[in-house]
Amino acid sequence: MEKYLYLALNLATLLLPLLWSFESKVHYYKKWFALFPAILTTALLFIVWDEWFTTMDVWGFNPRYLTGIYLGSLPFEECLFFLIVPFSTLFIYEVLQYYLEKDYLAKIARPFTLVLVIVLVLLGLMNLERWYTSVNFLFVAVLILVHYYYFGLRILGRFYLFYLVHLIPFLLFNGALTGAFTPEPVVSYDNAENLGLRIITIPIEDFIYSLGLMLMNISIYEKIKEGKTIVKPKG
Repeated sequence: MEKYLYLALNLATLLLPLLWSFESKVHYYKKWFALFPAILTTALLFIVWDEWFTTMDVWGFNPRYLTGIYLGSLPFEECLFFLIVPFSTLFIYEVLQYYLEKDYLAKIARPFTLVLVIVLVLLGLMNLERWYTSVNFLFVAVLILVHYYYFGLRILGRFYLFYLVHLIPFLLFNGALTGAFTPEPVVSYDNAENLGLRIITIPIEDFIYSLGLMLMNISIYEKIKEGKTIVKPKG
């Protein structure tokens, strides 16, 4: 049954947010009109990136924990990841919006963003020979700048708080993928293509990768919600 591990991780991640989508406070299902286009658009880009790096052996997947269904070079479970994980993590984002009216990180959002972009660009340029480090860090720096251009600071403070909270399930899920709980990892990395720094079993680049994945999803999601016009009845 271990060949269903990656699939089981995906389904376990989906279960609770899906069941709670229809509860009477957050009304997550009412945001699906913006959520699904955001997820699909972001997934398309990240799946192309994933396929590219898989064919280059920047990372790879252990068939021991896979059902054996592939789309190109990617396991079916990996493609599901880009649909299920954003769906579940944006549920966390919406819950935080509902229960926390104050933007607790608003005051540090601007300086933190400036420092983060500078650090990512410098590390990316200093490690051009490491594909995962350079492409990942430079791409996410660009995503942050694009987000800032469209939204300014309106969302960034709340996004950073969401990102910190999302690290709890991230550590569990990615820890499971990178071998924290199994004899072999589901996903393996060529350490010549990254900095070789890990938190538990997770490459440090994965933390930035997740930041980019979440930020792109939320940026598109918020842009669609922002553009929705509500026509009020006359009289």
